[in-house]
Amino acid sequence: MLESIETSQLGLWLRESPSVWAFPMVLTLHTIGLAVLIGASWVLDLRLLGIGRHVPLSAFRWVFPTVAVGLVINLVTGVLLFIKNATVWGVALPFFVKMALVVASVATLLPIRAIVLRGGDEARDVGSNARLLAVASILTWSAAVTAGRLLAYLVV
Repeated sequence: MLESIETSQLGLWLRESPSVWAFPMVLTLHTIGLAVLIGASWVLDLRLLGIGRHVPLSAFRWVFPTVAVGLVINLVTGVLLFIKNATVWGVALPFFVKMALVVASVATLLPIRAIVLRGGDEARDVGSNARLLAVASILTWSAAVTAGRLLAYLVV
């Protein structure tokens, strides 16, 4: 099955096309999606950790639609990157570690979202659970990016 995915017309195009619209563009969009997704997430995480305490949590509601856009970009481009390397990544432990870290990272966003949306327009204080979630978010996103980058070196 992995071989049929990788040798599909799309897989061949991604792997063999000299066009900048193939692999280079997909990789670029994946990187932009990461920047949007993780950048927005970190802005909120840093606020929960105390940077900019004077800014109410309600001012960070924009983060969740922004994170959703980055997540969709990365989901689409990630599937395309997987198609290009399905036979290798589909059996590679580092790939599964990366995916688990991405799932864990996204999972931290759900309770963080509840904290932000639950807070009133003037809520500024956060509890220790919110700070712990922010640390977990920063660590898991950092580990996911590192694991993704290491795929190029550990999985050949």
